[in-house]
Amino acid sequence: MLSHASVGAMNEISVPALVPAATSGNLTHFVSDRAANEPDRIILSRPLGDGWQSVTAIEFEKEIRAAAKGLVASGVSIGDRVAIMARTRYEWTVLDFAIWYAGGCVVPIYDTSSAEQIQWILTDSEATALIVETPLLKELAAPVLPAHTKTIWTMTDDVLHVLAQAGSNVSDEEIDRRRNSLKPESLATLIYTSGTTGKPKGVQITHRNFLAECENVIQGAKDLFLKPGGSTLLFLPVAHVFGRMIQLGAIGAGLHMAHCSDPATRLPQDLGTFKPTFVLAVPRIFEKIYNGAEARAEAAGKGKIFHKAADVAVSYSEAMDRGRIPFLLSIKHALFDKLVYSKIRAGMGGRVEAAISGGAPLGVRLGHFYRGAGVRVLEGYGLTETTAGATLNLTSDYRVGSVGRPIPGTSIRIADDGEVLIKGDIVMNGYWKNNHANAEIFTSDKWFRSGDLGRLDDDGFLYIVGRKKELIVTSGGKNVAPAVLEDRLRAHPLVSQCLVVGDNKPFIAALVTIDADALKNWVAVNKKDGKSIADLVRDPDLISVIQTGVDEANKAVSKAESIRKFTILPTDWSIAGGQLTAKLSIKRHVVAQQCASEIEALYQ
Repeated sequence: MLSHASVGAMNEISVPALVPAATSGNLTHFVSDRAANEPDRIILSRPLGDGWQSVTAIEFEKEIRAAAKGLVASGVSIGDRVAIMARTRYEWTVLDFAIWYAGGCVVPIYDTSSAEQIQWILTDSEATALIVETPLLKELAAPVLPAHTKTIWTMTDDVLHVLAQAGSNVSDEEIDRRRNSLKPESLATLIYTSGTTGKPKGVQITHRNFLAECENVIQGAKDLFLKPGGSTLLFLPVAHVFGRMIQLGAIGAGLHMAHCSDPATRLPQDLGTFKPTFVLAVPRIFEKIYNGAEARAEAAGKGKIFHKAADVAVSYSEAMDRGRIPFLLSIKHALFDKLVYSKIRAGMGGRVEAAISGGAPLGVRLGHFYRGAGVRVLEGYGLTETTAGATLNLTSDYRVGSVGRPIPGTSIRIADDGEVLIKGDIVMNGYWKNNHANAEIFTSDKWFRSGDLGRLDDDGFLYIVGRKKELIVTSGGKNVAPAVLEDRLRAHPLVSQCLVVGDNKPFIAALVTIDADALKNWVAVNKKDGKSIADLVRDPDLISVIQTGVDEANKAVSKAESIRKFTILPTDWSIAGGQLTAKLSIKRHVVAQQCASEIEALYQ
């Protein structure tokens, strides 16, 4: 059942909650209830050599309790903030729950953070302890620890064993007293968002926020989370709210979960050995899988077959939307399923039926391609401030190109200026110790201002069209949302990243970086061996190929909004270089500063 107010096009939609707002309890019950009711159920696998070691619900809870006792023995009090700085790994999940079992609040820090960022987060959150992944991270953090951060542990120094030994004299009754002291309104986590300006702000997410998000998403997407024999491989950062929500959702649903700590080198191998039934990722991962398959086909002289297969997959998905698939298209689809699509699915482990994509738009063509190839990529939309997903496409309620309808218990409104406003139990409890920011981020009637521009279609599906603050206004007064151009241009196999520019300039232009893996194949096919990247970015053949990507992107906009000039940069952007966030979004202000001379040159 949906309710909506409509003025011309729909401008507001509310979806009733499937699970009512929690009036008691907290996130620790996800673990304790499972351990009590299904002690032998395998809910996790941890890496063991090149394979996996199963962990049952009762084993998982025992590890959590033992770690929580160690935290208590080391001085963690109810309400204390404890920071975790590590890549996605099994110990992250154990310690997340252990801090709650000890009555504390978790403060994630990205493992890529600088010493200055670590110092700010620990100081602002008043964290009493820090858990880092490696001795190297300990070396980075130790000199900047504030006085109130009294303890630091290292995961790779067998932290779970160290904590278990330290807490051997703490009773189970004390742990139960502490975990049961946490109410739905208790602070579960402080996640620091990297705003475009100023210091990161601490987003206060309560146990009620996470319970509302996880329980409604689980019930709304039963076929993913409650699928018999279902599993997911988590490789997004757990420090990010998207990865964290899936971690908690999987534990809450009893979904079999494993972690991949190093997706850059281990993801294909881990997908192949764990064989998940669904995965979650940012669009760049899906783009790389597609571009990698295309490059391998080109190198093997089968590029035409691949492109034909891609066209058939898109046509097949579009025909699914119309409710009738022509007989000849079905025959072609079955042929390409054996030749091409089955190999794409095999590259994802062979059992993936659906995936959740968030963090940036996927693009309509790629959405249709994956569905046509047998993997439904369900786009969602949300922010740290909305405890991850505020909207989600469901396998039963699905529209390619949209980010879905509101998750149950959530309302979406489109403001007069096009901004997406959000209300519901998933919306944060405000920013930590920042009344000024809170006054700006909520409307007078308590809707959360997302900062994104969007529209609702007649059926209540949300489409994101750009960032309110990222709108480019040319010197001719034309408003341009860069996201639509950037998403289309990034879909080109050779393009890694791009940034559309033109604020107060006479026309729109773009900076482009090249995908190193795709470039190797292009160099081999085009006999450009021996040329440096500095030579290649000025090579007329490469410029010509990128121009085709620009031409394709320009089809999505008017002539006044189109990219007139571009420059190819010799160095790709990265998290380490400071140009990308942990979820691989571009830090526009950083790139604009670092590439000021290149941008200026486009307009000379």
